[in-house]
Amino acid sequence: MAYTLQQLSDLEDIRTLKHRYFRGIDTADLALLGTLFTEDLTVDYRGGTYRVRLEGRDNMLEFLANSFHSGAVAMHHGHMPEITLTDEDSAEGIWYLEDIFIDVERKDHTIGSAIYRDAYRREDGVWKIARTEYDRVFEMIRPLAADAQITSHHLATAGRKPEQRSDISHLIEWEAA
Repeated sequence: MAYTLQQLSDLEDIRTLKHRYFRGIDTADLALLGTLFTEDLTVDYRGGTYRVRLEGRDNMLEFLANSFHSGAVAMHHGHMPEITLTDEDSAEGIWYLEDIFIDVERKDHTIGSAIYRDAYRREDGVWKIARTEYDRVFEMIRPLAADAQITSHHLATAGRKPEQRSDISHLIEWEAA
């Protein structure tokens, strides 16, 4: 099947949307992140020792702001997108995630990968994430090496400071490792 020029443009717009999502998380850019989700967004992240389930853009922004804060270092890469246009204004996507998360305050280091499954919806001419979920392929948590030196730490200045953070425990279910 040959794609139309509009379909090719839509596919590129959706790839750019997901790249902005990863960049927004890693830089605590809440203004950017607020433009990427539908109001009725649903989220289901299934990790090694946690599950995050929430509904609504505001809950997602609160979750992200309190997860990727001044005490964290993060890197998210989305690879190998498989995007399917399901109709003129909706699409689905599968992405392979590679991520690093360092909790400077707890002194632990997580690396992992996951498979994202997203649904996208075009609203007022702009593609947005309407549903996002992932299942971990692997996740490894280890103590941060005693001799580790973090020489650049963007979230230390851009992320929420401890006194600005709010309780998001109602959005996370924890399991024993």
